[in-house]
Amino acid sequence: MVEPEDKNHSLELTVKNHIGWMLCVLIPVLAAAMASAAESQQAADSRPNILFVFTDDHSTRAVSAYGSKINVTPNIDRLAREGMIFRNSFVTNSICAPSRAVILTGKHSHLNGVIDNRTVFDGSQQTMPKLLQRRGYQTAVIGKWHLRSDPTGFDHWEVLDGAGEQGFYYNPVFRTPQGLAEHTGYTTRIITDRALKWLNQGRDPNRPFLLMYQHKAPHRDWAPGPDHLTMYDDRQIPEPDTLFDDYSGRTLAAHFQEMTISHHMTETDLKLRPPFNLTPEQLRVWNAAYGPKNRAFADASLNGRELVRWKYQRYIKDYLRSVAAVDDQLGRILDYLDETGLARNTVVIYNSDQGFYLGEHGWFDKRFMYEESFKTPLIVRWPGVIEPGSENENLVLNLDYTPTFLEIAGADVPEDMQGESLIPLFRQQPTSWRESIYYHYYEFPAVHRVFRHYGVRTDRYKLIHFYDFGQWELFDLEKDPAELHSVYGESKYRSIRDELTQELGRLRDHYRVPEVDPDRAAGYPR
Repeated sequence: MVEPEDKNHSLELTVKNHIGWMLCVLIPVLAAAMASAAESQQAADSRPNILFVFTDDHSTRAVSAYGSKINVTPNIDRLAREGMIFRNSFVTNSICAPSRAVILTGKHSHLNGVIDNRTVFDGSQQTMPKLLQRRGYQTAVIGKWHLRSDPTGFDHWEVLDGAGEQGFYYNPVFRTPQGLAEHTGYTTRIITDRALKWLNQGRDPNRPFLLMYQHKAPHRDWAPGPDHLTMYDDRQIPEPDTLFDDYSGRTLAAHFQEMTISHHMTETDLKLRPPFNLTPEQLRVWNAAYGPKNRAFADASLNGRELVRWKYQRYIKDYLRSVAAVDDQLGRILDYLDETGLARNTVVIYNSDQGFYLGEHGWFDKRFMYEESFKTPLIVRWPGVIEPGSENENLVLNLDYTPTFLEIAGADVPEDMQGESLIPLFRQQPTSWRESIYYHYYEFPAVHRVFRHYGVRTDRYKLIHFYDFGQWELFDLEKDPAELHSVYGESKYRSIRDELTQELGRLRDHYRVPEVDPDRAAGYPR
């Protein structure tokens, strides 16, 4: 018979034996798990940060790294010297909201649902920031959003509100998860202030980040900030050769548009009227700069071509002043990355949602598949991967950005995305690449009256179909880089025309473009 004390002693030994056995088993398991977690954290920490610098309507012809003859952009040029400049970067749809939706989804407009500026972006769909979040990235968007729905997939967001989500150049209002936030000052600087605050205070230093730092500038109406109100007052900006284009040699579309400097600019565009929301001090500074210039204009009583020339000078100088503010503020961001050491492991991308007409063909705005609005700046700096000062001539699209960001993050690229990762081009590795690109513009009838059209571009040729009225244009970009004379009907280009028509059909099949535009299939009045 075992006494109670012996029983307790036996039980105690049994428990100790079990605990010892469990510790022998669990300690190695826990150690392995902790090591795995540490390795995982180390791997996450080593993945590059992504800073996407996004402007609105910035033409390559207003970037000195692209050979601008009208302005200098030292901080954008710095990225080009330290990274790669893409000489043939294009958009799938040259208008603000569709371009943004393409970048978020990696899909053409007809698939992501945003075919024009009037469509609400469906934030419930698969997007690049959501996929990066799943891979442990901290995500933020600060600045212009312009998609008519609240951002999704972002840990932090504050986006411009007012003026149809365009925001104001002065005293912006930001929409945030907590409500509206009002600020006093110049919007380009304030967007940068907010981005720097997030980088310095809101960012988790133990996680890689995606920051989409998105400007309103240099979008219409090109209101300069207080630091640049008199910039270029002492010089004349060279006029483009096609300022007085008569649109001969092209279809009805070029004649029908409403985006001419001569007839379609407002008094606000031309700064004959100040912005409506300035503070008294801001208005005083504004009037001190523009008052004398406007009085001189009134006294000159210009008309005809001289009036057009004056309008061009007023427009282009204000546009370039807006660009100068962006470049200055980019310099602040780049300096911060250097000072904090973040530059060593941050991929910096400079891009715009499309190009813009800087007086070419007598126009401002975008929309057409012609080079000035179809082409967009793309400059990428990635220390240790991209050779400083390198250039690329491949045909790339904003469709390619999401696959690129995902590959940078070590994430899988979903099969339904339609772009290609640019990383092989960054590394300058021999690789096959697309030889043609597809474009599709939908927003008609609407402001600026640009007919719906789609087309294909190769390294030398461009075929455009204005399908609402069955007209075509074909350009030989080598012989006619300004796209002044369509050769669609010329017999010597018949084989080129047939090849491009076939390629256009192939691309439409490849990208699953419906025969009827999505809004018309849905029966929406347009």
